[in-house]
Amino acid sequence: MNHTNSDDLFEQSKKAIPGGVNSPVRAFLNVGRNPLFIKSAKGSHITDVDGNTYLDYVCSWGPGILGHAHDEVIEAVKKACDQGLTYGAPTEKELILANMIKEAMPSIEKVRLVNSGTEATMSAIRTARGYTNRDYIIKFRGNYHGHSDGLLVKAGSAALTTSVPDSKGVPKAYTKHTLVANYNDKESVEALMGEYGQQVAAVIVEPVAANMGVVPPTKDFLSFLRKITQEYGSVLIFDEVITGFRLGYGGAQERYNIEPDMTTLGKIIGGGMPLAAYGGRAEIMEQVSPVGEVYQAGTLSGNPIATTAGIATLSILKQHPEYYDQIEENAKILAAAFRKWGEKTGQPITVNQVGSLLSAFFTEKEVVDFESATSSNTQAYTNYFNHMLQNGIYVAPSQYEAMFVSMAHTREEIEQTCQCIIGQ
Repeated sequence: MNHTNSDDLFEQSKKAIPGGVNSPVRAFLNVGRNPLFIKSAKGSHITDVDGNTYLDYVCSWGPGILGHAHDEVIEAVKKACDQGLTYGAPTEKELILANMIKEAMPSIEKVRLVNSGTEATMSAIRTARGYTNRDYIIKFRGNYHGHSDGLLVKAGSAALTTSVPDSKGVPKAYTKHTLVANYNDKESVEALMGEYGQQVAAVIVEPVAANMGVVPPTKDFLSFLRKITQEYGSVLIFDEVITGFRLGYGGAQERYNIEPDMTTLGKIIGGGMPLAAYGGRAEIMEQVSPVGEVYQAGTLSGNPIATTAGIATLSILKQHPEYYDQIEENAKILAAAFRKWGEKTGQPITVNQVGSLLSAFFTEKEVVDFESATSSNTQAYTNYFNHMLQNGIYVAPSQYEAMFVSMAHTREEIEQTCQCIIGQ
């Protein structure tokens, strides 16, 4: 292929790939322009095929907590590749990574490695249903847990309990056992539990929502979920695909001091390679085949290249707990810059920041749930996105995604970004 221009590649890709992309947000539809085609990345920067280099705050949607192409991780992966890419058989690296996950999150007594966050959440819910012998689950509006049929649901107009498919191609029968509550709304959970509690296998939640923009839990919301699931004998699942190993080495459950029954992980644990996991209490995980009757399998699960990258990444994070303080401080500096922009211009803006995750919402409302998140002025976000891109800074091409800070971002680069934010 002779085309080296992003626009040309996009046109060619649309002839071979639906929408020209392999994941919808990459199409840049929300910001009114064609996507960048990336050629390479190193540290805090990405470079596109047009020769432009950008300071990157997408970080591959979370995995890049150490920055792109970290020397130690790349070296480990190269050595692993020389020994073969995949065996479809057990390796010691699977055990090493599993034990690292268990040590970081004591709520996880046993863990199964898979390939994607979608696979992890889908499998965790199946396991919870097998363990409880119940069919219903509760999820929260605006929380995203992958694209499996039973989780692509939205609340119907009649009531929270009316769940309808959020995607064409998903039969209503697949979603009829998925109940939808409002994030940070205890009463909506109590209402569902009051009616369906003895039939609810699991409550699944992003402990810090990061798929409607960053929305932290209100005080006592997570402890409330822990208590009510215990009362009804339901499994509490923390979806830590984004927050795991990002909000601290022990994830959101360590930060908020809440032990879920099950946890799903992804992003960082693969160190940039496709890898995810689900785990929890031993008695629950022993429902999984081959010891139990809940079936789940995967040819590439726990493959030696992904586990190598994961082990290398987690080893670095474990050796340097101060990294978490540094990236959180940089995120706070960025959040302050957004607020300063609002004060300077008089424009409405609300900034949510937890650890190294943050989102700026162009709204006067406090953003605590899906409804308040969607009150944001998306045209204002598009203007902000294009201003940043024109100034060499790459942020999420959607209002409803997070801004990720990595260890590769220097204080000088953070200050440069702040000046760009304030000057928009």
